[in-house]
Amino acid sequence: MQLRYSYRLYPTPGQRAALARAFGCARVVFNDALAARKAAYEAGQPYISDAALSARLTASKATPERAWLTEVSSVVLQQALADLNSAYRNFFESATGKRKSPKIAPPRFRSRKDSRQSVRFTSNAKFRVLGNGRLRLPKIGDVEVRWSRGLPAAPSSVTVIRDAVGRFFASFVVEVKLSTAIVRENQAVTVEDLAVKGLARTRLAKSVHDAGWSAFTSMLEYKARLYGREFRKIGRWEPTTQVCSACGLQDRKKPLDVREWTCAACGTVHDRDVNAARNILALGRRESLNARGGQVRPAATLAQACEAGSRRGAA
Repeated sequence: MQLRYSYRLYPTPGQRAALARAFGCARVVFNDALAARKAAYEAGQPYISDAALSARLTASKATPERAWLTEVSSVVLQQALADLNSAYRNFFESATGKRKSPKIAPPRFRSRKDSRQSVRFTSNAKFRVLGNGRLRLPKIGDVEVRWSRGLPAAPSSVTVIRDAVGRFFASFVVEVKLSTAIVRENQAVTVEDLAVKGLARTRLAKSVHDAGWSAFTSMLEYKARLYGREFRKIGRWEPTTQVCSACGLQDRKKPLDVREWTCAACGTVHDRDVNAARNILALGRRESLNARGGQVRPAATLAQACEAGSRRGAA
């Protein structure tokens, strides 16, 4: 599974200029290739293949008009073509109904005025995270990174992004076999059905996209079936962060910055996430028993003689 991890970059003025050249070169390569395909389509000619576009790029770098493309990493230019090819695939799949997401428009030309500029370096570009924490990018240099957390594995690619206000970010793609490990080590897995689209419109957007929650839970469900494990999913409206997993008291809703709280009834101190996980597990077990026709509520018991009410044998 691929996960994204994003970090703030602090390039020097010289590195900013080098990144601006890379953004510009990638944009020109993308636009040249898009123009060639559009011209071929309008002329009734066959669709220009990915390999043909790559060959055109190699030839154009040898011309005086495009010789400056050699100033940036060739991988950056090839990835610009890969982005165009991916955009076309998504468009074709959307138009033919193979893609079930909302309709996707055909690729459009990129502008230097776009609020977001980006270039991608794959492992072929030999980018490196150095021992001193800097990110070495070919023909850019060693860029300072603000590491808010560690990477779980070696990244397979990194995308450098400049946003609308001029900030720079590095978005690493990391391959992780996590769903398989979870399924192999457990007989049953319970997850919470999060409203990913809703969360993606909030300040949690970065964390939601980093985690790739929808893809991750889908993979868990698939592998659970493959390995003969039980997969459970509880409703998104369950108050898992508000209920005390020790005594069952439902407390008030808590803002996201409250990471630990104490139950007013039993005094148990809870880590927010651990408590929620325990509640998710309990709800998953309850739903599983309910689905099998098992007893999910406490069974009726004989009242004790000391309890209030009519005496035994009373008429």
